[in-house]
Amino acid sequence: MGVARRERWAVPLLWAALLAVALLGGSVVRGFEDGAAVYIVTMKQAPVSHKRLDLERFGSSRVAAAGGGGGDNPATSILRKPRHASPKSMNYGSLLVRLQNSLLKKTLRGEHYTKLYSYHYLINGFAVVLTPQQAEKLNRRKEVANIMLDFSVRTATTYTPEFLGLPEGAWVQDGGPQCAGQGVVVGLIDTGIDPNHPSFADDLTTDNYPVPAHYSGNCEVTSDFPSGSCNRKLVGARHFAASAITRGVFNASQDLASPSDSDGHGTHTASIAAGNHGIPVIVAGHHFGNASGMAPRAHIAVYKALYKGFGGFAADVVAAIDQAAEDNVDIISLSITPNRRPPGLATFFNPIDMALMSAVKDGIFVVQAAGNTGPSPKSMSSYSPWIFTVGASAHDREYNNYVVLGNNLTISGVGLAPGTDGDSMYNLIAAPHALQNYTTTPIEMSLGECQDPSHLDKDLIRGKILVCSYSIRFVLGLSSVKQALDTAKNVSAAGIIFYLDPFVLGFQLNPTPMDIPGLIIPSSDDSKIFLSYYNDSLVRDGTSDKVVNFGAVAKILGGLKPNYGSSAPKVMFYSARGPDPEDNTLANADILKPNVVAPGSSIWGAWSSRGLDSAEFTGESFAMLSGTSMAAPHIAGLAALIKQKFPSFNPAAIGSALSTTTTLSDKQGNPIMSQRTYSNPDSTQTPATPFDMGNGFANATAALDPGLIFDCSYDDYLSFLCGINGSAPVVANYTGNSCGASTMTGADLNLPSITIAVLNQSRTVTRTVTNVASDENYTVSCNAPYGVAASATPAQFFIPSGQKQLVTFVVNATMTNSSVSFGDVEFYGDKGHRVVIPFTVMSKAV
Repeated sequence: MGVARRERWAVPLLWAALLAVALLGGSVVRGFEDGAAVYIVTMKQAPVSHKRLDLERFGSSRVAAAGGGGGDNPATSILRKPRHASPKSMNYGSLLVRLQNSLLKKTLRGEHYTKLYSYHYLINGFAVVLTPQQAEKLNRRKEVANIMLDFSVRTATTYTPEFLGLPEGAWVQDGGPQCAGQGVVVGLIDTGIDPNHPSFADDLTTDNYPVPAHYSGNCEVTSDFPSGSCNRKLVGARHFAASAITRGVFNASQDLASPSDSDGHGTHTASIAAGNHGIPVIVAGHHFGNASGMAPRAHIAVYKALYKGFGGFAADVVAAIDQAAEDNVDIISLSITPNRRPPGLATFFNPIDMALMSAVKDGIFVVQAAGNTGPSPKSMSSYSPWIFTVGASAHDREYNNYVVLGNNLTISGVGLAPGTDGDSMYNLIAAPHALQNYTTTPIEMSLGECQDPSHLDKDLIRGKILVCSYSIRFVLGLSSVKQALDTAKNVSAAGIIFYLDPFVLGFQLNPTPMDIPGLIIPSSDDSKIFLSYYNDSLVRDGTSDKVVNFGAVAKILGGLKPNYGSSAPKVMFYSARGPDPEDNTLANADILKPNVVAPGSSIWGAWSSRGLDSAEFTGESFAMLSGTSMAAPHIAGLAALIKQKFPSFNPAAIGSALSTTTTLSDKQGNPIMSQRTYSNPDSTQTPATPFDMGNGFANATAALDPGLIFDCSYDDYLSFLCGINGSAPVVANYTGNSCGASTMTGADLNLPSITIAVLNQSRTVTRTVTNVASDENYTVSCNAPYGVAASATPAQFFIPSGQKQLVTFVVNATMTNSSVSFGDVEFYGDKGHRVVIPFTVMSKAV
């Protein structure tokens, strides 16, 4: 980090300068006010990882002759040798940094600029603060390939292992939870981690638990993250914030210039992927079971590039990705999404996706959250075919509690709370009717939200259930359930009920921990029914209109015990949808996104002791959150299980194993459903399509025995990018590779899906499968999309273990139709393997 990642001595000086400015709330660059900005500059010379791979494959003489570029050998197998750093690659990295510094000095001689990062492992480049005029000077240099403005990004379990069938399935194959994922390092780019949480301890067992020999990262030591924070479980931790600090948005007291998690999000996602098994979940004094990550024995490396106050910036994220790859992590998990579609020729060309493409070339499996911008079509935030994109689904555990009214109506609510005692009914009293001195003049909204007990009449409320408004202020963080609970306890209420303000329409509420009887009514319609009963039961003085009797009564039925058996999985309304947009015109790419869906709704995970992201869980050691941010680390953990069983699988093989073995039906055997609207989402759900759920819901156990694999190499991705009209200069700038003649589209990539945006009369598509099981006979069955005829050749084949088979699909339009239609292709093996890939055609013309 800093001017040169290998120049360790320079780090404290740079960060001291940057932090001094951040603490003062200013900018580190004098000219920032004059239009200066952070730019990400890419150099033409190959980065360390590309050079190292070429040296391994071809030898130094051939690489020298080729000028240091080149991609994968077209015959690259799904097997890949373990990645290890070498002295030669380390020296080459230092050379790249020196050349970067020399370029800046020569081009901007005598001018002021600030270099924030040197990238040298996955991409050869740097982040630097420049004026537009300086950026133009750099852009004219022959050594510079690409220059782009930095952009912002944002952050997008006790039961889910059981829901995914891990205890009786995948974990058994790995030797149980005490072995599941061992030797695999999951790198998480997020908001940091709480190293003191028991989910990340390494002393829960007495057996040997070494740090994997291939991992070469280190543990940053700061006052917020002292020596000893890392261990055999948490093997590495770094933080990256230079871009944020130069902008003056970094708040050192809140955001913490260390790997420590002051948000909570990073701690949560890390525990979902690889948190320890059997950690008690105790929240608000209630025990909700024992937590476990998907790969509880895997190792965790944290690269903090996201922050509570502002999210993050691409320059910092790219630095984190670059460092994680150099440290030899096996998997990178990103629960982050860009704040806007990348500008330019295609969505795939941006610094983050290009860095991740190099990471995939280096053998790292990359997982990213789809984004929380659903349910509208083309709302995807993760576009590239080399990234494994994960949408969010529900699981079948729910925490329901109810309020039973005196008129025998029962209204459902959310709240992790006990019920009132026995069958007794309690009077209801709304906060505005319980003000001291019988105040009737409208005052602060916080009083109706029960945020301030000082204005309430304790004697009037004692023993009654306090009724409070849940307004938009709770959503914005200006009011909190926790403060209302403190108020209720302060005035000796028997319980608390929140009704939903109509302005919160469409906002979905998670169960909220409460240490007294209580609930939140999440429906505005139910809230109206509740308020109607309450208001109709009030008795007022005919002269003063003062309430003289509170006639409404109710009892609260507790919600501490979960209910099971609901229709699940189902795709959540907020989960971003396909089809994958190729560019800013929203033209469709021939690529299926998301890849799969995984549990993302109401997920228990570890919570940082410093966590501020969810006010309701402040001070707790676990939190229940929802989002595609929670779904992505589920897949990262499952990928670790696959990597453990098949250590030589490349990223495409891991992704294929996860994709072709998915589940397409819910627990009752019905089609997986997809929520279609924000408000009352369950009343608008319809069967999910591949644009909602990709290949389907992840099946961890089946993924460990996929049968056939669809392999895809770096060269394939490169040919796909070269096939985009006008892309040759951009491809050369980002990758250093020259484009030959290429007509490859996304449909031609050897992906575990077939997606054709425009079918003009006829199209031939091929897929190559590799057998990673024993010898087997397969039958191919095409269920063509509506308006399409399709055939497969060969329709039957025998494939020995380790061998490949080419299958050709001839696709013909049988009618002209502009609507999307879906089908699938199924490979049935005579030894029990069933490989299914979705088949989508968006428009067709005879």
